Amino acid sequence: MRVAVVAGPDPGHAFPAIALCTRLLAAGDEPVLFTSPRWFDAARDAGIGVRRLKGLAPRAEDDDNDAGARIHQRAAHISTEILPDLSAMLPELVVSDVLTAGGGMAAERLGLPWVELSPHPLYLQSKGLPPIGSGLAVGEGLRGRARDSVLRGLSSRAVRRGELQREQARESIGLPTQDPGPTARLVATLPALEVPRPDWPDNAHLVGPLLWEPTDHILDLPPGDEPLVMVAPSTAQTGQVGLAEAALEAFQGAGVRVAISTLDTPPAELPSWATAGLGRQDELLRHASVVIGGGGHGLLAKTLLAGVPIVTVPGGGDQWELANRAARQGSSIFVRPLTPEALRDAVKRVLDDPAYTAAAAAAAAGASVTVDPVAICHAAVG
Repeated sequence: MRVAVVAGPDPGHAFPAIALCTRLLAAGDEPVLFTSPRWFDAARDAGIGVRRLKGLAPRAEDDDNDAGARIHQRAAHISTEILPDLSAMLPELVVSDVLTAGGGMAAERLGLPWVELSPHPLYLQSKGLPPIGSGLAVGEGLRGRARDSVLRGLSSRAVRRGELQREQARESIGLPTQDPGPTARLVATLPALEVPRPDWPDNAHLVGPLLWEPTDHILDLPPGDEPLVMVAPSTAQTGQVGLAEAALEAFQGAGVRVAISTLDTPPAELPSWATAGLGRQDELLRHASVVIGGGGHGLLAKTLLAGVPIVTVPGGGDQWELANRAARQGSSIFVRPLTPEALRDAVKRVLDDPAYTAAAAAAAAGASVTVDPVAICHAAVG
C-alpha cells in the first residue's frame, strides 16, 4: 500500500511521523514522508521515501498571533502546494499530522481516505471534561461539574471561532464547508496520559507512543555510580528556556550525575559530573533514575514507557496540560516557575520516594492496552 505521511518539521510531530513510516515499511507498505528537508537524510537512511512539504514558509498575509488562522489558513495553502506531488505519487492513503491539516485537505480534494495522526492525547474538546489545555482534573460533585460547565462555556467562543476559520479555509480551496473529518484517528499516547470521556469518537484509536531516535550515537556517561539525572530541554518553540543551565547550577554538589540530551549545541563548559550532546535517549533512559524535561509529549511518553519518573518544567502549548496529567498519574512532579532550588528539591523528592518510580512502571505496563497503527491504516483503505 502506498501511503503519504504529512508532518511539519517540529521534532514533536516529525519524529512520530517517521516512526509510523518505519512501522509501515516493516509491514511491506510504501510510505513517503512529506516534511521539512531537515529530516530527509535521516528518513532516507531508514529506507523511507521523502518529499518536501511545500507551503511551510510564512506568507505576508499570515497572522501567526492567531493560532486558528495559522493552522487553518496555512493548511489550505499547504494542501494546494502539495497537491501536484501528492497526486503524482498515487497514494492509496494519506496520514496527516494533527497540526499539518493541509495533508488531510489535500487528500479530500483528491478523493482519498485519510487518517489523522495525533502524537499526543486526544485534544478534541469534550462535553465531559474541563477545557483541554487548562490542566484541570475532571470536576467532582455538583460544584466540580458546574465549574467544568462554566469553563466550557467560556471557551466555546474560541472553539467556534476556530470552526469558522476552518470553514472559511475549506471554502477558499473549493471544499464543502462541512468538514467530514478523517476516516480514523491515531492517538499516539500512553493510556496513562489519556483521560476517559463520555464522547470518545468511534474512529479514534489509542495506538501507543510512536517513538523514533534521530541518532545512533551513544552519549558517554559521567563517571561514578551516583544517581543519573537525564535532562532533555524542550525542542518546542514555546518550551522553557534555560533548562540545561538551571540544572547545572541546581546539581552542583548534590551527589548526582547529569546527562544533558539535546538536539542543539550543548553548553560549552561542563563539570566532571555532567555530560551533554546528541545521543540516543532510549539508551540514556536505561541508566537514568529520573528525567527532567519540558513536558512535551515525546519525551514524557518515552520516559514513562521506560518506567522512569520525570520532573516536568512546562512551557507553552500543551505542556501545562501534559505536566498536570503526569503529576495526577503519580509519576511526575512539575516545577513552575523554574529556579535551580525548585529543580533540586523536586529531583530529591522523586529520588527519595519510590512511589514515583512505581507509578512510572505502572504507566509503562499499561502500554499493552493499545492497537496496531498499521492495522488501522490498512482498515481505512479497505
